[in-house]
Amino acid sequence: MDEDLLPLTALLQQRGLRHRIYEDHGRQVIKVGSEDAAQLVRDTYRAWRSGELSIQLSRPTTLAPRASFLGWQIAPMTLVLIAFSVGGFLLLLLNAPLTWLALFTFTPFSVEQGQVVFGEVNQQYWRLITPAFLHFGWLHIVFNCLWLWELGARIERQMGSLNMAGLFLVIALVSNSVQYIFGGPGIFGGMSGVVYGLLGFAWVGAAVQPEWVFKPARPIMLFMVGWLVICLVGVVEVLGFGAVANAAHVGGLLTGAVLGAVFGVASRTGAAD
Repeated sequence: MDEDLLPLTALLQQRGLRHRIYEDHGRQVIKVGSEDAAQLVRDTYRAWRSGELSIQLSRPTTLAPRASFLGWQIAPMTLVLIAFSVGGFLLLLLNAPLTWLALFTFTPFSVEQGQVVFGEVNQQYWRLITPAFLHFGWLHIVFNCLWLWELGARIERQMGSLNMAGLFLVIALVSNSVQYIFGGPGIFGGMSGVVYGLLGFAWVGAAVQPEWVFKPARPIMLFMVGWLVICLVGVVEVLGFGAVANAAHVGGLLTGAVLGAVFGVASRTGAAD
């Protein structure tokens, strides 16, 4: 259906009614969190289409650049994570000493007589998180930063910066640890585990709590899950793009899905109370 629902959704947003519009079998569907809200939407739509209610949209002029700038300001934690990721990439791009790189890997390492020797984590707990900031190529850093912004910024705008920071810490810790458990000592890194964690959180969380409007579109889910499967079966390595931390991807995805379910249930329970 080609009906333009932009005026209606603008009015609903102005009235503080959280909702999401999506297409289902050729129809546009407005999803809200309760039956009372659904009835309000039906009444508003009927009044609008019958002419009882007039909705006028004004075109933004001088405020547009400011609104765009604020769009970046309301996701500061996501931008910080992107900045740290770029910093980790620069360690390799600028040929920083290996001792610098070894400060941020999951296990410390040194090169002795041409061989990489791994040490113990001991009480260097930052190593459970910092591999997420290490990136080993242009495709690696660009892919991760784009998806981190696409998913992370949406979640942060809805959940807040503090929750976004908590999500990152938990997902990074679990995904890095799972990669170490299944892959053993090694030099691995990247924000991909966190990206897949945010994907799982956004998909499951928005399914459990309909008022959250950051659910990824179906094409995005198909692409990301398809890429995960391609990596799992080894196609990427066969094509010569290097090893992939598949355990971190799967661990991150499952962790994010669990967190999405927990947060979603907690949100709905809190709203009901």
